[in-house]
Parts: sequence; C-alpha cells; structure tokens
Amino acid sequence: MRVNRVHVDAPLSVGARLRLPDGAAAHLVRVLRLAAGDGCVLFNGDGHDYDARIVAADKRGAEAEVVAARAVANESPLRIVLVQGIARGEKMDWILQKATELGVAAFVPVSSERSEVRLDAERADKRLAHWRSVVVAACEQSWRARVPEVAPPRGLAEAAAALPREGLRLLLDPEAADSVQSLPGVDGDATLVLAVGPEGGWSPRDRALLADAGFAGLRLGPRILRTETAGMAAIAALQSRFGDLSA
Repeated sequence: MRVNRVHVDAPLSVGARLRLPDGAAAHLVRVLRLAAGDGCVLFNGDGHDYDARIVAADKRGAEAEVVAARAVANESPLRIVLVQGIARGEKMDWILQKATELGVAAFVPVSSERSEVRLDAERADKRLAHWRSVVVAACEQSWRARVPEVAPPRGLAEAAAALPREGLRLLLDPEAADSVQSLPGVDGDATLVLAVGPEGGWSPRDRALLADAGFAGLRLGPRILRTETAGMAAIAALQSRFGDLSA
C-alpha cells in the first residue's frame, strides 16, 4: 500500500493538530485526493516520521492530526559535504536530487573562474529557494527524515574559507594519483568534503585555491565525466567504501 509522505516546515509532536502548508495540502488533497480520515506521513527534518490523519479538507486547504512518531535511522554514517560548481538549469536540479538520494548531508553551491552561470543577488535568492525545494522533494521520495542544508551560492574562495575544518577534503581531478580505493581509511562518522567543478571544470587558479585550502586530488577513472556524472560517481564510490551503500 502506498504511503503518502510530505514535508512540513513546522514543529511536530504526537497529538498536535496543524493546518498543512499550501503545497503539502495541495499535493495530498488535490493531487492524491485524500479526504478526512485518510492517513499520511509528515516530516520536518528532525529525524522522525510522524504518522498523521487528515481531519479536515476543503478547497481552502487541509488540517491534520499527528497520531504517532517514529525515529528514522537511514542517514549515512559518512557526512559528505558537496561543494558543487553551479551548473546550468536542470543539471543543477538533477545533481541536488540524486546527491540527496545518495545521502549527501550538505551542499555548498559555488561560482568559479570557469562557471557558465552567474547569479546576481535577486537571482541567487530565487535559485536558493528553488534548490532547497528540490532537496526537500528528494527527501520525500527517498524517505530521508533529515533535510540536507543548501548554503547560499557564493564564490569559491569565500566558500572554501567557511567549510568545516574537520574531515577529509577531496577535489575531483582526472590527473590525480589517488583513487577511492587508495584513500586512507576514515572514521565511520567522519566528514568528507568533495569539490566538483562546473561544466567548464576547475581552472588552474581554482585548483591552487582548493589545494591551499587542504583539498587533495581524487581520480575516478580513465574517462572525463560531466559535472552531473562525476559527482554522483564519486559519492556512490565513497559511500560504498566508507558509508552505508555496502551495508
């Protein structure tokens, strides 16, 4: 039986009754045609799923009552932070969606010397809101109960300076000596920061900046991969060796 699961940006607790946000109500009532008495699952990113039932629904919206809470333990023990060169249009959406499904914990969108996408302040705010909605939808689909953070887009130098200090830092580089198999072991709950260039790749200046920030090169294989392919291949390989894809 299909379970209908939606994200709600609000505190949730057993016994609470709340009016669903317009987007969640439209999906449950107008698209899925749920009515009063029907069940659904709500989550707000706190690590729990909340069983709920619709108690009122009409053209103006819907209300739900939380009847039970369950901890969800499907987060990877490997915390991957993806520093992603901003890609064009649907490519960026695809990267965010698939990386969320693969267990990435946080995203840092960056512009770099060879970036083909340039965002002014207004466009950056709109894209950030859109990207965060893409990540939420991917959590709904993949049953993640913690929503990865998406940082505001910024320049590579500024982003590198703000990255977490702990953990291993890796830069995808087809000319690097190290592969995933040759990396040193990491703790099960380690942080790993992975930097993936935009469509035009990292420039020599970008590489030097990242090297100064402690990034080591990582080679995936003998072929040159597109930005939307390279990151997913690296994340899957790293999760397989250090995370939970081998479980």
